[in-house]
Amino acid sequence: VNALSIVMQVFRCCTLENEILLEQVRVNGFGVFVFVVYPGAFVDLFTTHLNLISPAQQLRIFCAGVWHNFVLCVAALCFLFLLPVLLFPVYYTGAGALVTEVVQGSAADGPRGLSIGDMVTGLEDCDVRTVEDWNSCLTIHTHTPQTGYCVPTHTLQPSWAHGRVYRRLDTSIECCSNNSLTDLCFSYTKLQEMEYACLPVRKMLSGSRVCRSNADCLTHTHLDKDHDTHSPSVCVTPSLENQTRLIRLTHPPNTQMLFVGYPPHLQYAVSLTNFAPRFGFLNLDLPVVMETFCKYVVSLSGALAVVNSVPCFALDGQWMLSALLEATLVTVVTDRQHRELIGFFLLLGGSALLAANVALGLWMVTAR
Repeated sequence: VNALSIVMQVFRCCTLENEILLEQVRVNGFGVFVFVVYPGAFVDLFTTHLNLISPAQQLRIFCAGVWHNFVLCVAALCFLFLLPVLLFPVYYTGAGALVTEVVQGSAADGPRGLSIGDMVTGLEDCDVRTVEDWNSCLTIHTHTPQTGYCVPTHTLQPSWAHGRVYRRLDTSIECCSNNSLTDLCFSYTKLQEMEYACLPVRKMLSGSRVCRSNADCLTHTHLDKDHDTHSPSVCVTPSLENQTRLIRLTHPPNTQMLFVGYPPHLQYAVSLTNFAPRFGFLNLDLPVVMETFCKYVVSLSGALAVVNSVPCFALDGQWMLSALLEATLVTVVTDRQHRELIGFFLLLGGSALLAANVALGLWMVTAR
């Protein structure tokens, strides 16, 4: 980041020097410095030549760095939005979210988890076409109640068949007392009473559709192969602890991944991108690197444009304000000392505002 910031500062100096030469002001030199950890740049002007030109010309010189930072920010932003079009011959988008990294040992890792190169296309009944869809679907499942699943009634066995039913500390019910890695406790309504059943999760969810109540399963029946009949379905909901969810992830051609846990943990365990390569030899991380670079340019260049335009002591805004006052207030405030006094109070207010924002930002970072 600092290296990119130094390059951008040098770019500002070069563009500023170009503007200075256009106004026929001699340049003594320019350089780069580092204040604590923040890199900066400066241009040394010949003061006599600078005082000879008009305030409007001075304003053009002082605004050159901020203006070119703004142009660079807009250019990087346009490139970022046009990236899918520019990479279209070699990368395609809109088919899903491509996995580029999986944290080892996380809930998404494992033989039946996600792997680098998998294309996630669905999260329960929520379609995933982009990374934004992925984040949106996880947010929805985090803040909404657990969805249920339509299963045939003949597969529901009494909870006592698997051991003792007990209540957790958060009042939720656990009916799979053997702590099996393949079974999960489900709740359902039967004759207006709540019942519980311990079911094999992957087998039970295969081909099941989501539901919110038994009414959603009235039109959904399962074929009972043993008796060659259709069995009615009932809506069962995982009996899990607070904020824990059971989520099915679709990533064809592999079987669905089943996740049990807090949804944001899944978000932190997987890195995804919208760009999928059309050819096997292409790097999965190239579009991510380009996106990240553009975002850094937008952030740094935009920040430099905003900060340097603030009327603050020792920044471009100080000289911009001075030239602006000389160009606009000469006929209104004829006394030069009065104009300088107005400029001083404006600089004082801008410096205080900038210092307060920096202090607030440092406090928010350290408070975490």
